[in-house]
Amino acid sequence: MADVARDDKTRRDFLQLAGWTGFGLGVALTAWPLIHSMNPSADVRALATVKAELSAVEPGMAITVMWQGKPVWVRHMTEDDIAQAEALSTEGMRDPATYADRVERRRWLVQIGICTHLGCIPLGHKEGEPKGDYDGYFCPCHGSHYDNAGRIHKGPAPRNLDLPPYRFLDDATLEIG
Repeated sequence: MADVARDDKTRRDFLQLAGWTGFGLGVALTAWPLIHSMNPSADVRALATVKAELSAVEPGMAITVMWQGKPVWVRHMTEDDIAQAEALSTEGMRDPATYADRVERRRWLVQIGICTHLGCIPLGHKEGEPKGDYDGYFCPCHGSHYDNAGRIHKGPAPRNLDLPPYRFLDDATLEIG
């Protein structure tokens, strides 16, 4: 009689273990599609990074690359542009930053082309547009004046033009994002 009670207890323990294991497996298999659905879709992942080919961009030229719905300005700075940006004092600037602080490579300035005041697109990126008092960018909506390195000098904008995350894959390829 004692052997039968021991066999029943062992059988019951096995059935409980098997039942709870099956339950846990069922929960995991049910939860997996729900958790997986929270991952970003392929079109969102595609916008996370953008590559720009820079080999055709001559010194003094600029291109616009769209990244996450924002215009990113990539300017191949000339020696005169760099000298002008480095000559401006950061003293008294609302958002002080040297030219070296704003670039990864000295000849390439990469910045988001959206005014930091109310999200307008400043002028001065394209040939023939007004460049403002500091020969850089001018936001006509509220009168913000940026220098050629995108640093705010005058107007209501609270900070310099924003810099996107970027890196150079090689001498001719830029990855933004």
